[in-house]
Amino acid sequence: MTTSAELASSPDAARPTPHETPPDRREEADRALEILLDPALDPIVEMVLTCRDGAYEAATTDGRVRFRRAGDDDGVYEVLEVEGSDPLADRSTDRFSPIEAELASLHPNRSENAYPYAFDHVAQLFDSPAAPDLCVIHSASHNWEDQGGHRGEHGSLGVVQARAPWIMAGKGVRTDGIVPRAARVVDVAPTVAELLGCPPGPDGRHLPGQDGTVRDDLLDLSSGRPRMVLGVLWDGTNANVLYRMAAEGEAPNVARLISMGTAFGHGAMAGLPTVTLANHTSIQTGRLPGHHGILHNAWFDRRSDRQVITNSPDTWSTAMQHVVPGVESLHHAAQRHFDGCFTASVNEPCDLGAGFSTFEFFRRGEIPPIPESPHGLPHTTERFVRPSKDYSWGSVVDHMAVEQATGILSGHYRDVDYPVPRYMFVNFTLTDAAMHAGGPHSEIAAAAVRDCDARLGDILAAVESAGLFDDTAFFLVADHGMEETDPEVTGDWGVALRGEGITFRDEGYGFLYIGDTYRPDEPVDRRDI
Repeated sequence: MTTSAELASSPDAARPTPHETPPDRREEADRALEILLDPALDPIVEMVLTCRDGAYEAATTDGRVRFRRAGDDDGVYEVLEVEGSDPLADRSTDRFSPIEAELASLHPNRSENAYPYAFDHVAQLFDSPAAPDLCVIHSASHNWEDQGGHRGEHGSLGVVQARAPWIMAGKGVRTDGIVPRAARVVDVAPTVAELLGCPPGPDGRHLPGQDGTVRDDLLDLSSGRPRMVLGVLWDGTNANVLYRMAAEGEAPNVARLISMGTAFGHGAMAGLPTVTLANHTSIQTGRLPGHHGILHNAWFDRRSDRQVITNSPDTWSTAMQHVVPGVESLHHAAQRHFDGCFTASVNEPCDLGAGFSTFEFFRRGEIPPIPESPHGLPHTTERFVRPSKDYSWGSVVDHMAVEQATGILSGHYRDVDYPVPRYMFVNFTLTDAAMHAGGPHSEIAAAAVRDCDARLGDILAAVESAGLFDDTAFFLVADHGMEETDPEVTGDWGVALRGEGITFRDEGYGFLYIGDTYRPDEPVDRRDI
């Protein structure tokens, strides 16, 4: 019997009871697990996660590991049993970094892959009462093309799909350039709160229930704290690609931030599942998905017998109603500490507590000024706008985000005067659409980085025009990574399950709720786009 220590993840002194499959569904869940571990599905199923008999389990066709939290020590795990090859044995953060290492091993087999913070990420998922009975982790090579899928994918525990870039720069930040270290996306919120000067509570946490920790190796407060912190998220951006393009002069504004700050060369690891809104919310709150309540882009809540979809145009504006009680964001932290503090959330669904929010327009029954067409917009690659609906939409939405951000920074937007934000967060969507479409190493992905870099330049110029540049700290982050898939490796594990008579819902994909079924009026394909 061995032990393994990782960074703490449990958000509360009293841990929640992990979700386990109800007894009346256990036999069918065991049958489903056996089917999923059939060698015939090995090309598309990396591993299957579950929680049973008080322990967590990761299982593959050639091995499994069972583990549990050890005593009252956060982040300490006791390995109960290893059969065959331990699927989670490699939890290193530096695998496939820098980009040359990634390109030399595209869509690696699980025997080559690494799963950073795997024990924490498995455990937190099953802390949620809405956790699935089985969580299927798709292989690095799996391509959903037979179901309208993508050349670039994310969602799994694997290091490339989890690895997001994280750059911090400006006042109060060390100027170390790219460093050979890693972080987690849940570290962003407490680090920014510390940078702003928001004091921690009696438990040492800057935000209630936070899983992340302050990354002191980013900060240098010897010259004081910034007046404003401005964060930018580039959805679904491969960190290796971004750092290479910055180094080669194709992303000069990103390169500028790196030169005046510090970037994690091995990235910031997203929580499981490594998908959009789950980790947008983690960035803002410092909590992992199983602890803040936005469990996936779609999941099923047995308590209310309802499907929950958060990552769609119809639900973005109201997604935050699903966070658990007590969750707070960086907007809350800033406003609690600074009297009369103004914060802004631009094009960001996780807008908890923000003084200005793009999605508040929708909640009021209004539509923000979104351009009707991308044609003629600045920083827009026409070559990809014309054939790609997603590239077109991402260009339009990100242009709107720049207009809102620069307007607020100028002090006036849509007939309203605004003070200087203490904290502003701006979300860009184009990178995710492009890296899904062509894979992270494609020309469409590179075009999206160039377009987003130019839009970032407009925001930096607005900060300079407002006379705030020397008194501002900046950060650029993504919600998850993006990995090249193999177009030859397709398939749907649901076909095998249905063929053996298993009744289930597959949300996400990959969240299997055994014994439950879809109703005729419910959508089935809810993969992130």
